[in-house]
Amino acid sequence: MAPALEAQVLQEEQSLPHNNNFFNGLNDVTHRSKVTVIGSGNWGSVAAKLIASNTLRLASFHDEVRMWVYEETLPSGEKLTDVINRTNENVKYLPGIKLGQNVVADPDLENAVRDSNMLVFVTPHQFVEGICKRLVGKIREDAEAISLVKGMEVKMEGPCMISTLISQQLGINCSVLMGANIANEIAVEKFSEATVGYRNNREVAERWVQLFYTPYFIVTAAQDVEGVELCGTLKNVVAIAAGFVDGLEMGNNTKAAIMRLGLREMKAFSKLLFPSVKDSTFFESCGVADLITTCLGGRNRKVAEAYARNGGKRSFDELEAEMLQGQKLQGVSTASEVYEVLSHRGWLELFPLFSTVHEICSGLLPPSAIVEYSEKLPRSF
Repeated sequence: MAPALEAQVLQEEQSLPHNNNFFNGLNDVTHRSKVTVIGSGNWGSVAAKLIASNTLRLASFHDEVRMWVYEETLPSGEKLTDVINRTNENVKYLPGIKLGQNVVADPDLENAVRDSNMLVFVTPHQFVEGICKRLVGKIREDAEAISLVKGMEVKMEGPCMISTLISQQLGINCSVLMGANIANEIAVEKFSEATVGYRNNREVAERWVQLFYTPYFIVTAAQDVEGVELCGTLKNVVAIAAGFVDGLEMGNNTKAAIMRLGLREMKAFSKLLFPSVKDSTFFESCGVADLITTCLGGRNRKVAEAYARNGGKRSFDELEAEMLQGQKLQGVSTASEVYEVLSHRGWLELFPLFSTVHEICSGLLPPSAIVEYSEKLPRSF
């Protein structure tokens, strides 16, 4: 690590909250926080690794970290949870990476969350509501949640953020964590950063910061749940557009233009939905940094590139199954959900990039249309 960056990391570590009563003087095991990670894909496994290293180090947490695993049978005939617990490795979604001996894979959702007061949600967004319905009445009253989930639910009454969905379904507070963090790079401890978005309780935010923070994964807090969460959600739509540009070999200048215009639409859409969203949030790790890294190296960009190279003749579902080995593509479904909001509210002409991405993904337009949308930009936008 470069000396200047190393100094910054040390400074960040020293600035972590150490005067919080929640963390100090809690040697009584009955008062320690217990953590469950709900989800075990690529990012969920990395989150478990980060958390497990800190629960061993900090006296305010139980050592054991439960990780709920949607049970699968591997080609060998073994159950995925059995292999994870035997090898300390998620051989399907994060092969080659040790999670920590204190990570316990559990295929029973209710058992996994039992006695836990810190719940980390990290599953594809389309599964969150079903999971929450199964957890109603099964969690501690004092539980806190944090969502690492990118996406939104569109209901009759309008768009619903995943953190809001969790809060409403379970009756608990839910923060969010988003940022410029490609899971496989964090897994091998390359330097990265993220943003915790919280509502009102700074102490809760600091609790989450301590749980995730490591010398190679720098976490800061911002009081803007909707802004942080929408950045993490909408950047996947822009990454799909960036992938089209790569697949059509349009060059870096074009991709830079797409990213800039995408950031503009991210900001405008967020502030139209939630006027409380702060401009400063878009300059946090969850904002411009996450947009850049996802457009350069994320799974959405990768699959969209393949879609464009095939002239849109192979579906995203087919490419997802072939290229992601069971991981889920979020950008296509998010583009559809955003399009539904824009259409319902009469905003389609205000968001030509978002609209065009969905129309390409659904086969209404060819991938080359990604550079034609700019002609539709209203002068007042």
